[in-house]
Amino acid sequence: MATLFHKMHGLGNDFVVLDAREAPVEVTAQQVRALCDRREGVGCDQLIRIGPSDKAAIRMDIWNPDGEPASACGNATRCVMALTGAGSVETVGGLLTGGGDYDDVRVELPAPKFQWDEIPIADPMDTAPAPLGWDALEAPDAVNVGNPHLVFFVDDVDDVPLAELGPTIETDPAFPDRINVNIAGVTENGLKLRTWERGAGLTQACGTGACATAVAAIRRRLVKSPVTVEMAGGALVVDWAPGEPIVMQGPATHVFSGEIDLETLA
Repeated sequence: MATLFHKMHGLGNDFVVLDAREAPVEVTAQQVRALCDRREGVGCDQLIRIGPSDKAAIRMDIWNPDGEPASACGNATRCVMALTGAGSVETVGGLLTGGGDYDDVRVELPAPKFQWDEIPIADPMDTAPAPLGWDALEAPDAVNVGNPHLVFFVDDVDDVPLAELGPTIETDPAFPDRINVNIAGVTENGLKLRTWERGAGLTQACGTGACATAVAAIRRRLVKSPVTVEMAGGALVVDWAPGEPIVMQGPATHVFSGEIDLETLA
């Protein structure tokens, strides 16, 4: 039986969106891995399923390419809102609100969390900065914006071997749920960012990573809100004040739609 899907991306952070609004769609970890595969599947950074919700206009479920579920994705939320016109989206990480057209989609995320057990980190510690380090990367800020992030501020973002350090930090025993890794620097126009996403690896852009990095930089008084966060795929604007939700804005792109028989991937 064919299932409708949409290929979309937010600043190069790409998704396969399974449309379960009219009929239920179930996926296994094996099917997730097959769909996300860039050689033998459709290919994407995350698999998204949209369907009905009794708490919001729509529900969004997220899986990483390794087949494991994820709790939040800012870029995927912007894509789903642009695709469906939904003003509210239910996710495992919480209720997200916003809206807009493809050129400029605004998403409001819940207020960030900073306590060690809210990240979570295995042992009690400060989180701004955290007394942690890997090679030359030291003293990151830990922030949960629906999913957990570490933010390292460095002089040269491009000089960090993130492809090597990312998987080591992601899977460190200090993080029971694994963690996303952000390498950031302050520029004349705002912030420059590279992200290693847990379960996905290096991506062209990361919406929650941009939010976590902006929050950490604002808390450190390195930048003022709103701030532009520049990534390989483009820029997002993040607005935040202490105690308030995070607001993220940027474009979303619909690439194509198609149908796929999920049973062939079982």
